[in-house]
Amino acid sequence: MRVIAGKYKSRRLAAPTGVQTRPTSDRLRETLFNVVAPYMEDSVWLDLFAGSGAIGIEALSRGARSVYFVESAVAAARTIRKNLHTLAIDEGADVIERDAATALRMLDTQAVLCDFVFLDPPYRKLGDYEQVLGFLSQSQLLNPGSQVIAEHDKHFDPGDSFGSLHRHRTLRQGDAVLSFYSKA
Repeated sequence: MRVIAGKYKSRRLAAPTGVQTRPTSDRLRETLFNVVAPYMEDSVWLDLFAGSGAIGIEALSRGARSVYFVESAVAAARTIRKNLHTLAIDEGADVIERDAATALRMLDTQAVLCDFVFLDPPYRKLGDYEQVLGFLSQSQLLNPGSQVIAEHDKHFDPGDSFGSLHRHRTLRQGDAVLSFYSKA
C-alpha cells in the first residue's frame, strides 16, 4: 500500500496485521481523492475506523491542514503512529485511540469543525453506519459544505438520509461503494 499523490507520493504505508482491518484499495482511494480534489487545500478531515491511516495520510499528502485519526484497535493505532513517524508527519495529525462514538462526542464538545468525514467501519458492524451518520447529522462537527463519505460493501446500503444528512452521490468500484452525504 502506497500514498497515491501529493507530498508523500509513492511512499509505502504499513498495514495492521491480521484480518481485523480491511484497507481501502489504492484504486478506491484514488477515485475518492479525484472527486474531492478541488476542496482539499487547507481542509480538516476526520478519519473514523482509520485502520492504517491511509485515507488521512493521503489527505495530508494532498494539502489537508489536519486529520483526526480515530481507531480503537491498539495494533491499528500503533500502525497509524508508525506510518506518521515514517513519513515525518509531526504536525496536523492527531491519533485518537477510542471507539468512534466516544471520539465523536469528545470532538463535538471541543468545537472541532470538519470539512470531510470518512468512515469505513468493519463490514460486520453494520450498526456503526447508522450510529455515526445519525450522530453527525445532529452534531456541530459539520459545516454547511462538509462532506461525509461512507465506504461500504456493495451488498449493503447504509441509507439515504440521517436527520439533516442526505446522500447525494454513490460511486461503486468492485465490491466497494462510496456514499457521499451532506447537510440539506
